[in-house]
Amino acid sequence: MARPQITLYVDTVSPFAYLAYYILRNDVVFQGCDITYVPIFLGGLMHKCGNTAPIKIKNKDTWINVERLRWARHFAVPMTGGLPPDFPANTLPIMRALCAIASLDAADGGQGQPRLTKALDTFYAQYWANAVATHTPEGLRETLVGLFGEGEAEEILKNSTTPAAKTALAANTDAAFAAGAFGLPWLACTDAEGKTEGFFGVDHLGQVAQFLGLELSTGAGRGEGGWKALL
Repeated sequence: MARPQITLYVDTVSPFAYLAYYILRNDVVFQGCDITYVPIFLGGLMHKCGNTAPIKIKNKDTWINVERLRWARHFAVPMTGGLPPDFPANTLPIMRALCAIASLDAADGGQGQPRLTKALDTFYAQYWANAVATHTPEGLRETLVGLFGEGEAEEILKNSTTPAAKTALAANTDAAFAAGAFGLPWLACTDAEGKTEGFFGVDHLGQVAQFLGLELSTGAGRGEGGWKALL
């Protein structure tokens, strides 16, 4: 039988996409899955859906801050106690850079997304754990240089402003919308028998695991509650 597959759509502005990304990357529950990470522009997705950002909804703006810290504790995800700089930051340049990075992985012809996951690991950690302003031109360049060295960082920055990168990000965002996404994290899942379903939210990762036939009892449960918090 085929391995279960997950496509996780991400934007570094979303704390809940970060939580889902971190758990998929680090929890043994998902080691038996083939996971693809797709950079999108959350602002564009919200516009396509006619959706309102949670931070603009009274009471919900306070609740989501409590909720992100609660889930971070449950799964021991590194998370800053306060909001990161300029939240919600304009991540359009970052997401275009991530599309340029993804194209380098694709050009290698190999399996996996080594450059993209390396970049996502760092951009998420810097913004959501270390409260670093990665979205500024200086912050973006400094982060890329730290990841790939000055030469490749300059190439990525140059490529991120090309029509190809802009088109790739728009196409990824359209694909997320077509898959049913109205916010992040959105997970498009295919089980071993080829059945597909979409799931929204870090709080539905238990349903994702159940749909894909994954064994939750093997989960690390490193935080306060872990998988028990999803019951």
